[in-house]
Amino acid sequence: MAADLPGIARLLEASLDPRHNKQAEEAISREESKPGFSLTLLNIVASDSFPINTRLSSVLCFKNFIRRNWTDEDGNYKLPENEVVAIKKELIGLMISVPQTLQTQLGEVISLIADSDFYERWETLVDDLVSRLTTDNAIVNNGVLQVAHSIFKRWRPLFRSDQLYTEINHVLSKFSHPLLLLLQNTDNSITQNQNDKVGLEQYYTTLNLIVKLFYDLSCQDLPPVFEENLQAITALLHKYLVYDNPILHTDDEAESSMLEFVKAGIFEGLILYVQKYEDALGPFLGQFITSSWNLLTTIGTETKYDILVSKALQFLTSVAKIAQHAQAFNSPETLGQVVEKVILPNFTLRESDVELFEDEPVEFIRRDLEGSDSETRRRAATDFLRQLMEQFEKLVTDVVGTYVNHYLSDYSKDKSKWASKDTAIYLFTSVAAKGASTAALGVKTLNPYIDLLDFFQKNIVEDLTSNNTHPILTVDAIKFLYNFRSQLSQQHWHAAFPLLINHLGSSTHVVYTYAAIAVERAMFLSSQGQPLIPVADVTALSKDLLQHLFTLITRDSAPEKIQENEYLMKCIMRVLIVVKDGVLPILDMVLNNFINITKVIRHNPSNPRFYYYHFEGIGAVIRFCGPTQSEKLDLSLRDPLAGCLESGVTEFMPYVFQLFGALLEQNPSVTLPEFYNAILGPIILPPLWESKGNVPALTRLLSSMISRGADAIVQKDQLVPILGIFQRLISLRMNESYGFDLIEVIIANFPVKALEEHWVTILQLIMTRLSSKNKTENFQLRFVRFFHFISAREDKGLGCDFFIQVTDRIQHDVFKQVYLSIILPDTQKLTRPTTRKTAVISFTKILTSSEAFVSRYPKGWALTCDALLQLLVNPPVPTASDDVIPDQDVEDVGFGVGFTQLQTCKVQMKDDFPEVSDVRVWVGKELREGDQRTGGRIAGCVRERLSEAQRRNLEVYMSG
Repeated sequence: MAADLPGIARLLEASLDPRHNKQAEEAISREESKPGFSLTLLNIVASDSFPINTRLSSVLCFKNFIRRNWTDEDGNYKLPENEVVAIKKELIGLMISVPQTLQTQLGEVISLIADSDFYERWETLVDDLVSRLTTDNAIVNNGVLQVAHSIFKRWRPLFRSDQLYTEINHVLSKFSHPLLLLLQNTDNSITQNQNDKVGLEQYYTTLNLIVKLFYDLSCQDLPPVFEENLQAITALLHKYLVYDNPILHTDDEAESSMLEFVKAGIFEGLILYVQKYEDALGPFLGQFITSSWNLLTTIGTETKYDILVSKALQFLTSVAKIAQHAQAFNSPETLGQVVEKVILPNFTLRESDVELFEDEPVEFIRRDLEGSDSETRRRAATDFLRQLMEQFEKLVTDVVGTYVNHYLSDYSKDKSKWASKDTAIYLFTSVAAKGASTAALGVKTLNPYIDLLDFFQKNIVEDLTSNNTHPILTVDAIKFLYNFRSQLSQQHWHAAFPLLINHLGSSTHVVYTYAAIAVERAMFLSSQGQPLIPVADVTALSKDLLQHLFTLITRDSAPEKIQENEYLMKCIMRVLIVVKDGVLPILDMVLNNFINITKVIRHNPSNPRFYYYHFEGIGAVIRFCGPTQSEKLDLSLRDPLAGCLESGVTEFMPYVFQLFGALLEQNPSVTLPEFYNAILGPIILPPLWESKGNVPALTRLLSSMISRGADAIVQKDQLVPILGIFQRLISLRMNESYGFDLIEVIIANFPVKALEEHWVTILQLIMTRLSSKNKTENFQLRFVRFFHFISAREDKGLGCDFFIQVTDRIQHDVFKQVYLSIILPDTQKLTRPTTRKTAVISFTKILTSSEAFVSRYPKGWALTCDALLQLLVNPPVPTASDDVIPDQDVEDVGFGVGFTQLQTCKVQMKDDFPEVSDVRVWVGKELREGDQRTGGRIAGCVRERLSEAQRRNLEVYMSG
């Protein structure tokens, strides 16, 4: 066992020092391979003799180690069994005993292990947790509950399944009664300690965790124990929803106390019960509705109450979805009270909001922008108002319209009252939109009782055109355009687009950023297949527009400041996508800016969204300028991109490999350029392939290299390590498709002779996996595609008979079983047009050229013919390549986790047989020529082996 605690502790300390970080991490990486390394880390975490920072570094290292090394793809342990047992034995007790900063990290570790082990391989866990609960020790109880929550919260987003319900029932049978008992004890302890600040805070922390667990255990189905005791449970929940104690208050206006967290958690549980178990909660619901109303009409405007107010509003929103409860709001008087006492106080901008606007503009935008402010008062109040509008659309519109007019009138009398107009616009926007706003088009459906264009002309246009408007009203006007962008005509946009461009010149951060956001989305809009903003207009503006956006991004040279505003970079990316090769006259300026930004941000990558758009922008330049400027792009981008690799910037590597692949594909050279020859050696070394995020990009780059440099690779003896990469990829489910991509490129580009000694191994690796329990449906379909790829390439000395000969060397006649059970039926499941086209060619070649199917597998000839005819019912028509780049929603992209595809330089679908345009015509011609070549053999097979219906169908093609 690795027992050098002081030595590893010193390495962990050194890893916190930027001067020694890299060397320390390399040394730690070497230690990882030693037996017992994980237990050494746990001992450091447990020891009070080490500084807290060292212990925290150790627990983080332990968490990452477990994430990588606990189980393989099939769920088998990668660590020795004794180490696995020891870790599970120590974790719970350790977590309960360490400080909270370490406790949180250990909780995440337990959750990671539980993902693979709980509960069947860790049946003792719940019993262990329950046995540690006490009647009055809050510190111990909080540790136990934290562990439980870290495991059970995993159920919240899962889809129901028998396995999941078995696990939940296992937990409920052991944990639900002790949890209710602990709730009663905690209630008593809070009462007994109401004047003891330290004790009260500890017990309130316990209550907070119990409330979270109440949600965890109820998230999939209503636990019988909770249903039986719902009256008592709701009584206690209501008690603490209205509970107050000055001892628990915080002095800081922005810092929520445990009081607010508990109440917010109670509302979260109530929302779940209203949505899923309203029939059970119904008898107890009235008290919560009354209390939430009282809370919302009396609570202060301080930001520390924001989450609580948001949750209370979400609770009322869930109640208003139920028709019988919504009727309580069905009168002008009641709705007037709702708007006046609940909606307006939470719509009106506070001083803290204005301070955020001025001091933290990017944070203000992130909170404010489409759905990202889900925990803010404004968003929650909007959702509540819209839910009421769903029930009483005309009534709500009329009531809100009265207040909109009141606030607009207030502003028109005194222009210093800009906040009144801000509230009016927000109110109008809230009732004007129906349904969710989409990332692509904004608001798609309007309230039929409002006149959007009239409001736009009378109240919005003036703030877009005036130079004396308060910045927040300017932002409101830009946001109005942005939100209702698809509701405005081309004429409106023709007038509005130049105004947005002007606002990019604002000195106010939020104004110019929102202008960039709206400009970017406007360029995305189209009508009847044509862009709403003409490409020629954008191209004419592109030089000044791009230069200005780059200047805004680089106004502060610190890496983290350059990356701060991803919205500006997204706008740059969109301009480049729109103008395409129209950027050629300003290519030098654009390249220089991209290169300079790359050189700065590689020192401290801090905003994944920013550098995603940054690399998408470079990808757009390569895609649209590459056909005429490949040499210039290669020379300009090579060093800065290579610099990212040399500096070990792991976050950038998948992007850089994609860009290098795109650059090489644009290079007209038929041989591999020297630079790529030089980096081929490092690229095929195993370490780079160990990062799952690198694999798709490396496969793409290596494939591009192989297509140019097969001869050089053979001469340098690099084929074997490349086949080693194929073997590694094909063995893992997550990488199996990339393994097939690579082997197909190898087969397409290397001479058959160069692969002669490797064919049996290649097929053996694939067939072994195909016959194992580890086989996936995707693997099976990729195998079918792989077979057709070989079978169709008789021109390369391959073909179906060649495939049969190789498989015979693995196991005699194994091909027959595979062909009948996998290849024939699964060919019909192939979906890509190019793959189905290859299958048509493959089957046709079998019918016309295969000797094995004439003599060895005579029945297979008819089966193949039938499979071919099925494919030809809807003949595959490969889609023409186009310049449409799909809009990538950043919320759908797993930034920083694994691989993110660059859409601007995505590999275009390749047709291996471009010379075959009409497959039906080609099949007929091949069959006729094959029949002549073989002296009428095909016609004979048609007569002797096919049914009458099959003969008629095939003769349609053969007759031409």
